[in-house]
Amino acid sequence: MANLSPDLLAQYQPVIGLEVHVQLLTDTKAFCGCVNRYGGEPNTHACPVCLGLPGALPVLNRQAVEFATLASAAINCTVNTTSVFARKNYFYPDSPKGYQISQFDKPLAENGYLDVPSDFATGGGIRRIGITRLHMEEDAGKSIHDGFADSSIRTYIDLNRCGTPLIEIVSEPDLRTADEAYEYLTRLKEILLYTGVSDCNMEEGSLRCDANVSVMRVGAKEYGTKAEVKNVNSFRYIRDAINYEIERQIEVVESGARVQQESRLYNAAEGRTFSMRSKEAAHDYRYFPEPDLPALTVDDAWRDSILARLPELPEKRRKRLQENYALSEQDAATIAASRTFADTFEAAAKTAKSPKRLANLLLVELRGRLDAAHLTLEQSPISMAGLVQASDLLEDGKLSSKQLKGLFEAAFATNEDFPTVYNREKPEQISDTGALETMIDQIIAANPKQLDQFKSGKTTVAAFFVGQVMRLSKGQANPTLLNELVMKKLTAA
Repeated sequence: MANLSPDLLAQYQPVIGLEVHVQLLTDTKAFCGCVNRYGGEPNTHACPVCLGLPGALPVLNRQAVEFATLASAAINCTVNTTSVFARKNYFYPDSPKGYQISQFDKPLAENGYLDVPSDFATGGGIRRIGITRLHMEEDAGKSIHDGFADSSIRTYIDLNRCGTPLIEIVSEPDLRTADEAYEYLTRLKEILLYTGVSDCNMEEGSLRCDANVSVMRVGAKEYGTKAEVKNVNSFRYIRDAINYEIERQIEVVESGARVQQESRLYNAAEGRTFSMRSKEAAHDYRYFPEPDLPALTVDDAWRDSILARLPELPEKRRKRLQENYALSEQDAATIAASRTFADTFEAAAKTAKSPKRLANLLLVELRGRLDAAHLTLEQSPISMAGLVQASDLLEDGKLSSKQLKGLFEAAFATNEDFPTVYNREKPEQISDTGALETMIDQIIAANPKQLDQFKSGKTTVAAFFVGQVMRLSKGQANPTLLNELVMKKLTAA
């Protein structure tokens, strides 16, 4: 598909809504006692309840309700006192019951929102994206189409995933660009990880997203016909799929044809969507109340006890990190992106002389080396206590940045903590004025030509003298004091 011109794109308004399915990190499944864990030998984590065998009755998992309620509050939804489970009827090989236990007209929670960065063209702005509902349901099994010698003629079914507790989070059609959709998903994933209700591992299917995309002419009153792009497995691919779908639909409309309401899949290798099936409407699923489950009641006392476990959420934490530790907006955002990372930083910052300097070391010096070595913070040879010591030595002027880099490199090379390397090598920054002045006098005396250049007005030559003293001191001279003394000596010479 050829890229459309900016002028043509500007004539259309994309309308985007997202449906996000999130597996809950409960110990057992939604309606039975089977272990809720990814993997395992195929069809070993299934029971008569998972399979819907005659006489098997579902029993609702209390932990799943609590996790779903916690997630609802985190995205500003109102948790309904009463919600009702329903049977969503459809026939796929990986759904052995022939239906999915879900919620339809009376979901667990409604009317939430997320605030996301927007207006990317001008670099600013926040838009509030409405969230229609959060409802509970169970996952289906998994159809496996490759990995076997006869995959070209057979599809294998693994029912281990059947009955895994899910929440589905449905946004309003408030998103207007693929970038907004990307930011919405990024913020939503951050929040869910903070609450601990899911690991949001997209590679394992813990978080899956469907995007409903339509286009209408700018100024039109009615939305266009939407197409649903299903089961895209990364946020980057979701952004790419939405952008492709916007252009595809504009081309369809411009050709005089009509966009078909259908479900489509995204082929990342080809960078395009393709038709999967016509899109079902709600009546196609023949919803009716689940006869084996009573209405779910989350009374005030239970709800309040659940919400008492709600942690400080990412946006609030970003702002507090800026205020409490004088961090930049970018540093605060990077640290707050992970609850564990932020907890680790804050525990160390309380003991550091300069939390701001500590943050810089953590994000630049330590994290850069960890990324290069493919290590996590937990695997770092330099502990947070060691990082605090390094930060304090810098703050006190006892180490230069160059010396610290050398010590960090040694720590990673020998897999030793910073205090061990520092105590062995004991580099000390020279901050004694008399010692530095002696070295400066020696360098000035040895370089009369450069001194004459300075006196003739070429003040940049001062850097030459600083460099020579640094070499003479083997990099141990205090750079701030050295620069000050060199200028003083040169001016007086």
